[in-house]
Amino acid sequence: MARTDFSIGRVRQAVFSLANLPAAIAFVVLLVCAVVADQQNRKVSDQLARADVLAKVNIIRAKLEGNINGNLQLTQGLVSAIVTEPYLGQQRFASLAGNLFEQKSQLRNIAGAPDLIISLMYPMKGNEKAIGLDYRKNEAQRTAALRARDRRELVFAGPVDLAQGGRGFIGRIPVFVPTAGGGDRFWGIISAVVDVDRLYAASGLTDPAIDIDVALTGKDALGGSGERFFGGDNVVAGNPVTAEVEVPSGSWRISAIPKGGWPAAPKNERTLLALMALAGVLVVLPILVAGRLFGERQKNYAELRRLSGRLELALEASGIGVWEHDLATNELVWDERVNEIYGKAAGSEPRGYDDWAGTIHPDDIERARRDFDLAAATRGLYSSQYRLIHHDGDVRHVRTRATFFQDTGGTPKMIGAEWDVTSDVLLNENLERERQLSESKNAELEIAKARIEHVALHDSLTGLPNRRYLDEMLVESGESGRRTALLHLDLDRFKQINDTLGHAAGDAMLMHASKVIKANAGTADFVARIGGDEFVVVAHGDGDDKLAELASRIIEEMRQPVTYQGHQCRFGVSIGIAANDGVDARQLLVNADLALYRAKSHGRNRYEFFNEELQSEIVRTKQIADEILGGLERNEFVAYYQPQFDARTLEIVGVEALSRWKHPRRGILAPAAYLKVAEELNVVALIDRTTLKQALENFERWSHLNIPRVSVNVSARRLEDRDLIKGLRKLAIKQGTVSFELVESIFLDENDDFVSWNIEQIKELGIDIEIDDFGTGYASIVSLLKLQPRRLKIDRQLITPITGSKAQRRLVSSIIEIGKSLGIEVVAEGVETMEHARILKELGCDILQGYAFGRPMDAKTFKAFAQSRKWLAVG
Repeated sequence: MARTDFSIGRVRQAVFSLANLPAAIAFVVLLVCAVVADQQNRKVSDQLARADVLAKVNIIRAKLEGNINGNLQLTQGLVSAIVTEPYLGQQRFASLAGNLFEQKSQLRNIAGAPDLIISLMYPMKGNEKAIGLDYRKNEAQRTAALRARDRRELVFAGPVDLAQGGRGFIGRIPVFVPTAGGGDRFWGIISAVVDVDRLYAASGLTDPAIDIDVALTGKDALGGSGERFFGGDNVVAGNPVTAEVEVPSGSWRISAIPKGGWPAAPKNERTLLALMALAGVLVVLPILVAGRLFGERQKNYAELRRLSGRLELALEASGIGVWEHDLATNELVWDERVNEIYGKAAGSEPRGYDDWAGTIHPDDIERARRDFDLAAATRGLYSSQYRLIHHDGDVRHVRTRATFFQDTGGTPKMIGAEWDVTSDVLLNENLERERQLSESKNAELEIAKARIEHVALHDSLTGLPNRRYLDEMLVESGESGRRTALLHLDLDRFKQINDTLGHAAGDAMLMHASKVIKANAGTADFVARIGGDEFVVVAHGDGDDKLAELASRIIEEMRQPVTYQGHQCRFGVSIGIAANDGVDARQLLVNADLALYRAKSHGRNRYEFFNEELQSEIVRTKQIADEILGGLERNEFVAYYQPQFDARTLEIVGVEALSRWKHPRRGILAPAAYLKVAEELNVVALIDRTTLKQALENFERWSHLNIPRVSVNVSARRLEDRDLIKGLRKLAIKQGTVSFELVESIFLDENDDFVSWNIEQIKELGIDIEIDDFGTGYASIVSLLKLQPRRLKIDRQLITPITGSKAQRRLVSSIIEIGKSLGIEVVAEGVETMEHARILKELGCDILQGYAFGRPMDAKTFKAFAQSRKWLAVG
């Protein structure tokens, strides 16, 4: 009996274990499904969160790119204007830049830096500290400025600390202006400063309503490898969403995370866990009951299948409301998620068609009904999107999909799902608004660009085309193959009107001149103003005779007086004419300019054609210019010395250092052979310095000869040198040992304050002042009183005739008396004979200089001459 009871117990235990095995298996399967579902739910939630943040980041990125490009596009128009007016001043710069600030932008200021030093600014107020900033000496801005110059491209840098205070992004645009030789030269940099705070605000970065934390990396447009300049470390370290912000010359990297960081768990995690727990109860408990009620297995198994099917739909539609609509009774079955979407109270009371239709927005109800009725009638798929109005007035957007089916009883139904798409709709609407705003801004920029382009191509005073427009037109004319002639006009005596009556009068004369030129030019001719008082007429197909007639008419009409505020203003015009016979458009303007130069040098108020003779002269002049520059490099310019003698004792009282060019082929050349070209090359001051240096070195070597002083010629250009006095101080000249000879044609009667200051400083250094070539130029007794020179030299043209002309002798005697009355020593140059020397001694002249005693000699010859004292035998 005991053994039988034990066997029955063993059987019951085995049966019990077998009955619980399905439950155990189901529990494990549900546990695995729960883990997998939780992982998938977390993954989907994380993807949705990152997609939401990325959408917001893209809006900020688009705003940043649009605002930055908009600001810099405005500045490009200003650059175009500067190319045509490279010598514009602050007033003109402010006028052009002011137009840009009329547009909506984040520009703080625009600076112009010719030769990389800021000297132009708009607005000036508040930005004065930036004036004088040298980019080459500023550590924070030098690299970007030089990169813009060397790469010839816009460089966008920042943010940087501004010299005038505050912070900004700086777009540096290199400016290259055309040169007469056909190339271009570096003018400088235009810097557009974009205000940091205004750019951030306009792009939404500092919007208090923004629900994400943002960081920007890539200072100076260096991209993700650059320095972070906006946002905290928590953003970069928080697994952010990233995007590239394309800016000129590089990019930034924008990173973002939700405020407070990414959510640790999905919002619906509790709901999902509850569903899984419910599923566990619904699955495991029936299996346990089925194990205990093995006899009712089939019935419970069918129920389990139905419950498992509903559970599967619930799992697949996680986060989406599910409904079932009975087409026969219009009864609806909603889950709790649909209740939430429709703003209905939780509960299991039956829902009907009216519950659905009564919540839909009045403007969408007809379309929603039509979509549903069509799907029900055709027993096809149902898809629609509409708005709902909750009882509290909140408007939500939903999307729904459903399909037709019949249950086991043949009842027609629609079963489907709905989900809230309000955030997607609002995001799309926001993107559409931003797109429209961007298109509107682009349209405004196009209008501004067209206006700036017009300003860049036309003269603001006369309305005529400017130099840039002329260059473009000449290129087109050269491509057409037609004969093109160019008249280069320059007003004569215009500066006097400007200086005496003011700039308003000058502007009126320019307007009058433009009208005269336009009236005489043909209807097909192109008239432009290319400089202060310079105009150009481009004629097509005209022969030289017609061009001469046109020039004559313009000259004749321009001679007529013009009345301005009661004043009769008279001015003329000089014209150079050139045709494109075998030359390109750029050379055409150069040729006309050369013909104009000849017209002015031949007396003004006339016209000249560019021809082969002028071409040959240019070639000769260029050859001499090249040889002069080469000669300076090879030290071919040397000092020659001509002694000066006391008129009574014939002792050497001084020596004049004269510039000579030791030409490798032509021998020793006097200044008359090269001075004019040297003046055009602006190297006369350099030749003067060379002569002075050599004279001082030789004068020091001649100390044993007891020569009191050495005289050196100084040009007008040298007296205008602002570094002259600084250089003279370094030479440590002994007082009274050096004299500077100033030619009379320096216009000493004119009140040039800087030249006068330089002369006074020369005197303070112990250097004597002499007036050279007195009697043939412009110096007056007034200038002698003002200048108070130590000596004056009577020009050889007055000395030569005194041996045969008593009148000339009296003239020279008068000059000597004037000098003595003012305490000025008198030097006579051009003393060719001993008869000249005798007469000058009788007239009271102090010092003699000329071929009668000694010609100009090199240093070695002069030293031997001074030691020989041969001139005493001649005397």
